[in-house]
Amino acid sequence: MSERASEEKRNFIQEIIDGDQQTRKHQGKVATRFPPEPNGYLHIGHAKSICLNFGLAQEYNGSCNLRFDDTNPSKEDEEYVRSIAEDIRWLGFDWGERELYASDYFEQMYHHAVTLIKKGKAYVDSLSAEEIRAYRGTYTEPGRESPYRNRSVEENLDLFERMRAGEFADGAHILRAKIDMSSPNMNLRDPAIYRIRKATHHRTKDEWCIYPMYDFAHGLEDSIEGITHSICTLEFEAHRPLYDWFLEELDVFHPQQIEFARLNLSYTIMSKRMLLTLVEQGHVSGWDDPRMPTISGLRRRGFSPESIRAFCERVGVAKRDGIVDVALLEHAVREHLNDTTPRVMAVLNPLKVVIENFAADETEWFDAPFHPEDPSMGSRRVPLTREIFIERDDFREDPPRKWHRLAPGREIRLRYACLIKCVEVVKDPKTDEVVELRCTWDPASRGGSSPDGRKVRGTSHWVSAVHGIKSEVRLYDRLFNAANPLDVGPDETFHKHLNPDSLQVLGECRLEPSLANVAPEERFQFERLGYFCADRHDHQSGNPVFNHTVTLRDSWARIERSQQKSKASPKKQQTGKKKQVAPVPARPETGEISIEAFAKLDLRVAQVLEASLVEGAKKLIRLQVDLGEAGQRQIFAGIRAAYPDPTVLLGKKVIVVANLKPRKMSFGMSEGMVLSGSGETGTFVATFDGDLLPGDKIS
Repeated sequence: MSERASEEKRNFIQEIIDGDQQTRKHQGKVATRFPPEPNGYLHIGHAKSICLNFGLAQEYNGSCNLRFDDTNPSKEDEEYVRSIAEDIRWLGFDWGERELYASDYFEQMYHHAVTLIKKGKAYVDSLSAEEIRAYRGTYTEPGRESPYRNRSVEENLDLFERMRAGEFADGAHILRAKIDMSSPNMNLRDPAIYRIRKATHHRTKDEWCIYPMYDFAHGLEDSIEGITHSICTLEFEAHRPLYDWFLEELDVFHPQQIEFARLNLSYTIMSKRMLLTLVEQGHVSGWDDPRMPTISGLRRRGFSPESIRAFCERVGVAKRDGIVDVALLEHAVREHLNDTTPRVMAVLNPLKVVIENFAADETEWFDAPFHPEDPSMGSRRVPLTREIFIERDDFREDPPRKWHRLAPGREIRLRYACLIKCVEVVKDPKTDEVVELRCTWDPASRGGSSPDGRKVRGTSHWVSAVHGIKSEVRLYDRLFNAANPLDVGPDETFHKHLNPDSLQVLGECRLEPSLANVAPEERFQFERLGYFCADRHDHQSGNPVFNHTVTLRDSWARIERSQQKSKASPKKQQTGKKKQVAPVPARPETGEISIEAFAKLDLRVAQVLEASLVEGAKKLIRLQVDLGEAGQRQIFAGIRAAYPDPTVLLGKKVIVVANLKPRKMSFGMSEGMVLSGSGETGTFVATFDGDLLPGDKIS
């Protein structure tokens, strides 16, 4: 058991294993596995399972197998095997010599199936697939027994042997377990064990023409490998009785299956089948397209393995499904890249600037740190010449109020260099588009300071027109416009929500010369623009290609949106009645709380990771929040009337009263209170968009 067990909040799987360690179950051994089917590339949802399974093995000094569940040859490919192994290694995990395959056990599984037949627990069924579905029944009606259910053991053994020999066509027969056609659990209504599939296997080639079904193979693979804790996602909870049934009937080593909630992200689909259609239909360039939620796609976009692991840790392990806001993933990568990437200058939409009082053959060099808060990253020299490029968005000919960037007659600071002033605007006579700015510089302002003390508020990044490097930059947005891409009508598909502007390719960008020889996958912060990564495949030293990873916060964009909102929504006339906002006390007996009592509350920032309705409770919603602690907190809040769809709170930063005594409720333990208020529009949760992080104290 980890020494941290008594120091941090444990998730329910750790608590199960802690208990097993105390009772010396399995002699203290912990063995897990990650069992992907090689029928597609891994995505961010798999990353959570990878981190969980390999992480538990590391924590308990155990082992984690990489096992490929290759039981469906028609959909599997060696390309997927290679990509899966590469993705897991890139995430930072290793399985040593324990790379295993379901196909390693095909002969053993066959003999286990024969054992079930001999025990009268399995039979060969000759119904068609459509007939089997019809006989299976519904959730409200029991199934019907197949007319072939009572074949003799001898006949079943003969048919099964002939199935293996390739005597029958696909679909002619299947082997089924004989359990209970009236079971309320549909998975126990004589499930299929083996089917005929005459397809070439990527490893065994044409040695087999019958293949085990996942529910049969899964538990046997775990048993053969000595897995102690078989950790699955929540959709397999209803399959657990079948997992147990096979192992008990065969009297083999019996691992414990434990289910946890799978990762669901907003603006994202996690189905490999649906992701494959995006690839096959050309909506993306491939499985590793930077817009895809695949691990290889995130890697190519510039996400770091550390940030993905941190995200999975922050999301945590829960028993109930929920939706995590994709903004939390973006926050995790932004947080890591902020600490680890060098700062450089790049201009994506260049506007030419000519400094009139700067000699044409002259170059001034300025020192610029790679990271203002990490001197160990060193520095580079950036060249200033008579002609430079700035961002077109950094100039306005007719600037609005609060504009602090360049405009006619205005002065700005060139980052690390000097002060320049716009004295003339040159336009295209045909289009009236601004094509060039004529400026002057103040030689006394080298380094960006003003010797006479004049205030210059605006600072722009820039690149020398002489020394700058031309580059292609690819700007990525979310692949889907809807938070839930599967929210479609009966005759619609998720393609309806594809974002037509998810990719913008800029071919005339300019980079500072320090980026001349960077390698593929190197990451940088382009100052004031965001985080970018040299493309894994297309980037070359003579032909640079950078992918946009994630944005920075844009203060001007917020101001402009605020101004536009103010113009669109004129202020209402004052009625003399002020809006009242009152904090809700922990146990409200009255509508008020004293200042002294309020001051004793420990108010902290929390980020909502999961939000769902509480079944059987008319007023409650359940929130899973990150409070900057080792584990997450569960909070029940009586705000269902205000938030009939609680998922709107996902990713939001809220204020939590963190020092309340946990309250045991019939639905679970509530470990805090979300601060809310009431006004003319009703009850609302106090949210904010500040720079504070989960766990920061509010005073």
